[in-house]
Amino acid sequence: MNARDVKTIDDAKKIITERKITHVKVGLFDNDGVMRGKYMSKSKFFSSLEHGFAFCDVVLGWDVKDQLYDNAQYTGWHTGYPDAPVRIIPESCRDVLDEDGMLLFIAEFTEDAEKVCPRATLRRVLQLADKMGFNVQAAFEYEFFLFNETPHSAREKGFSNLETITPDWFGYSMIRNSTYSGLYKSILAMGEKMDFPIESIHSETGPGVIEAAITVDQAINAADKAALFKTYMKVLAQKNDLLATFMAKWSNDYPGQSGHIHISLQNKDGSSAFFEANNDLNMSDIQRHFLAGQQRLMPEILCMIAPTINSYSRMIPGFWAPTEATWGVENRTTALRLIKGSEKSQRVEYRIGAADANPYLALAAALASGLYGIAQQWEPFEQVIGNAYDQQHPQELQLPHTLWEAAQRFKASNAAREMFGNEFVDHFAASREWEEREFRKHVTDWELNRYFEII
Repeated sequence: MNARDVKTIDDAKKIITERKITHVKVGLFDNDGVMRGKYMSKSKFFSSLEHGFAFCDVVLGWDVKDQLYDNAQYTGWHTGYPDAPVRIIPESCRDVLDEDGMLLFIAEFTEDAEKVCPRATLRRVLQLADKMGFNVQAAFEYEFFLFNETPHSAREKGFSNLETITPDWFGYSMIRNSTYSGLYKSILAMGEKMDFPIESIHSETGPGVIEAAITVDQAINAADKAALFKTYMKVLAQKNDLLATFMAKWSNDYPGQSGHIHISLQNKDGSSAFFEANNDLNMSDIQRHFLAGQQRLMPEILCMIAPTINSYSRMIPGFWAPTEATWGVENRTTALRLIKGSEKSQRVEYRIGAADANPYLALAAALASGLYGIAQQWEPFEQVIGNAYDQQHPQELQLPHTLWEAAQRFKASNAAREMFGNEFVDHFAASREWEEREFRKHVTDWELNRYFEII
């Protein structure tokens, strides 16, 4: 039995029995999209398939450095960090990179924890789409840098003077992908083995940077695949004495790293809800309202798309990252790119996203805002023609410039509370406020260089 043929609890038990494995891997994703998990014995796993299991809810109450939020209501010292119920998703079963016969299952929180669980948040948005009569397809594209470093060497160097695997700027290079064909083939093989198949992969502009486009799928599957790709791309790199980063912007000298999302809606009969051959740009009324919702709500939900301090270092003019909630047709200077095509290919590319975003929350935000626009029958602002960076845009389209500002906009957004629920909005906003306060505790190299001697 193949791992991706598993659909039910009985299937999961069958494949584990067939493979004669004593343990399986189980993981779930935290606020920042980091996979947390463990090896679980066969007997414990079989019981958990039927009845669920418990996972310490601290993973919803700490940051990427395992530091505890001091401002969250859902969990904290005041609750004693109890276990929270978790369910295993049988159909998420996958083979694991370089672990012969080992299987991986994704899990997600249930009951009260479900209200703040990232994967469950996306699932609730998809339930809304279903009620509105739509199926959702999505695909993620990621840029990431690779270094001839290890986690130890990068820390020993203080994350400076790091050696990228290739020098200089050389996007779409046949020389690079041929010279490093072994690495590229390993990435492609991993995608096939773990079922996040890669549609295309190439060198991007900048030293050691690669872009990979993951094949389109139903939205929840697309988010699973994106989250697993980010996790296991880092694993593959470190197994080969390399280091991968998905930071939004790791260097002042090079472009930031994007995490673009392509989205399309289908009607229940399988036809495109976005395509209308008789309309301008082949854009249906549904797609126009969807685009308007994404545009108008982007400033209010940006912290779900740009969730780190570093995210805002990427959004500067001239570096391929949008700076306002603009849209255009095949325009890569805008935040939303309308891709005009056939019934099969008509879609929106959500270009504001960076590689550091949690895939579940980024897709939830991009999708929910579009659905909100459909419900409200909103109209988009005028499309941008030409260079969006050189033009003036309405005040309503200005995006927050810092994580703190984005968190305040999110917390005050009635639309966000309607789309995601009060519990999620309060919890995630608190986690972003914590992140910004942690940053303010530290003195940066920029401050030392600017002020130490002269001020």
